[in-house]
Amino acid sequence: MNNFSFSTVPHLVCEIGAAARLGELVRQHFPAARHALIVTDAGFLKTGLVDTPLANLQLQNIAVSIFSDVVADPPEAVVLAAVADARAKQVDLVIGLGGGSSMDVAKLIAVLTGSAQPLTSMYGIGNVTGTRLPLVQIPTTAGTGSEVTPIAIVTTGETTKMGVVAPQLYADLAILDASLTIGLPAKVTAATGIDAMVHAIEAYTSKHKKNPLSDMLAREALSLLANNLVAACEDGENLAVRQAMLLGSMLAGQAFSNAPVAAVHALAYPIGGIFHVAHGLSNALVLPHVLRFNLSHATALYAELAAIIAPQAQGSEEARANALIDRLVAKAQRVGIETHLTQVGIVAADLDRLAEDAMKQTRLLGNNPRELTFADARAIYAAAL
Repeated sequence: MNNFSFSTVPHLVCEIGAAARLGELVRQHFPAARHALIVTDAGFLKTGLVDTPLANLQLQNIAVSIFSDVVADPPEAVVLAAVADARAKQVDLVIGLGGGSSMDVAKLIAVLTGSAQPLTSMYGIGNVTGTRLPLVQIPTTAGTGSEVTPIAIVTTGETTKMGVVAPQLYADLAILDASLTIGLPAKVTAATGIDAMVHAIEAYTSKHKKNPLSDMLAREALSLLANNLVAACEDGENLAVRQAMLLGSMLAGQAFSNAPVAAVHALAYPIGGIFHVAHGLSNALVLPHVLRFNLSHATALYAELAAIIAPQAQGSEEARANALIDRLVAKAQRVGIETHLTQVGIVAADLDRLAEDAMKQTRLLGNNPRELTFADARAIYAAAL
């Protein structure tokens, strides 16, 4: 067994209705908190689901400000505007309340607000210096696992993305409360759920840092997600199913924080960046084709995961690995998301540009079980058309 290290968020609360006690939980963990900044997006703010957590914070004599200008794939300008807002209001606690983008922006607000370090110097792995403000993360989708990851993704140009990866980005407290996910549309539930499944699969097969603890988390995450995804899409009011999805997403987040993701994400990023396709759907569109490409190097591991997703699969490792891929394709079709690039406006003339951008994702490609070239990336995109 190889040596390994493992890090995660120190405090987790997994409880339906916990967000209504947000003020009490914050006061318990941060007795000196005086002014909290809730980071969310305009769409979630309009749902009214922020009102009860906000009121509970105020009951604990914690002043609350809201930054709701987060957008999908947040650009640097949004992050810097949020930091300026936090500094002006002298907040001393940051709460990410939303999807992955809101939680990513919350992380960066927490590390930048009290620091003179510029955002541009933080890109890459381990480049954040100093400390940060206390940070609470509350996901409203079961997908990114951002509440327990030390990663924040920023759109740095018209289509390019950069990641900040540093231990300072781990939250102090993550709260999983399915009551905040009830209004999530079926297609968003489906795409984010498959995104979380990708996290588990890629963590389990990562070339670097794969370890027994991340493996255990990935398997449990995959079981929870695979067994509850269809039900969550078909009956979005089912709180027990929604909570299981949140737990699965969080476990997958813990897994890939320590055994990082690979080519599925590397090929998904250009789809999102260039064509503004949601991250979860971008992953789902290339997932089966990347797995087929990896078969020569990851058959045994895929066969092990097939026991979770396709337990009826029999025969050789190769047969069971293919059963895993077939079941993932069937699940995507069952929940009604797009399964071909042409369905999101991508045509054959776009493939070279996609492949060129994918090859820039060296941080991710290095984790893939099989080395991938420009020609390989283009061929995967072509198969996904």
